Amino acid sequence: MTTYKEIFGKYVKNYSSDPTDDIEGQIWYNSTSGTFKTQLNVPDAWAAGGNLSTDAGQRGGCGGDQNSGLCFGGAPPIAAGTTATEEYNGSTWTAGGNLGTARHAFACAGTQTAGLGAGGYKGPPSPVITNATEEYDGSSWTSGGNLGTSRYRLSGCGTQTSALAFGGSNQGPSFLSNTEEYNGSTWSPGGNLGTARTLIGSAGTQTAGLAFAGFTPPRTNVTEEYDGSVWTGGGNMPNSISGIGGVGTQTNALGFGGNVPPGVTSTNSYNYDGSTWTTNPASLTTARNQPASAGTVTSALAMAGSANNIATEEFTGTALTTKTITTS
Repeated sequence: MTTYKEIFGKYVKNYSSDPTDDIEGQIWYNSTSGTFKTQLNVPDAWAAGGNLSTDAGQRGGCGGDQNSGLCFGGAPPIAAGTTATEEYNGSTWTAGGNLGTARHAFACAGTQTAGLGAGGYKGPPSPVITNATEEYDGSSWTSGGNLGTSRYRLSGCGTQTSALAFGGSNQGPSFLSNTEEYNGSTWSPGGNLGTARTLIGSAGTQTAGLAFAGFTPPRTNVTEEYDGSVWTGGGNMPNSISGIGGVGTQTNALGFGGNVPPGVTSTNSYNYDGSTWTTNPASLTTARNQPASAGTVTSALAMAGSANNIATEEFTGTALTTKTITTS
């Protein structure tokens, strides 16, 4: 009779508490609970989270993971826009401090307790494309240093004290390639994008940034990587997309949603490994364009979108999970 040791290469071990450093498929006996257990890979998945209170599109978003998201501003059905800020604890959104200026389509960076929103569009009655920056401390927004170039539908990444803002539009059909770097008080010029565009997906840091897809026009699948001074070409996305959400790092990123030709809002997700994009089998439940984004590639949030919805979705990346072995 073949033994477990002969098949797997290990004996079934006896532990009083579950180990944290075992590998997929290894079985052990937990003497405290009197059960056999194993670790299994749980695949990537999107699941419904708590609904936002404010119905708005093109909102700003940031946060460390799906248990600490921040969503702010936006363009609701009323033209003037909103100053509303909401904080997420993993299940429920609660009101935070209001933005100083109602606007939408910002560059965003940072966390729930150290967030950043730069640029954007202030709606009627006095529409303005702005260069204003605001910083969030976990309860209130205060003014930061102004961008060098007023613009909206730009993208950002990094932290409140070390951020990037790039691309966007400043009027009509004018699309921008310029990048700016923030040190916590002042924006200064960085290297230009190779492809001028707006509605770009973003991830990473000020010295290792990632810009992917966007609208040039038309929609594009181009990816560029920033090293702190220069943008260089990365691997193209499988599809041309504008308004895609993004989280992660330059070498491990997640993109989701957006708008694909001929103007269809997408539920797709994609992973980037530093050179190649692949389509993730996990799809958003709600198709959304220009979603607010927060978190990491294993713990992300997709919030709102240009369709003016209040839905939140939580992404959980592949991870080893302890399971009790039963006869069922």
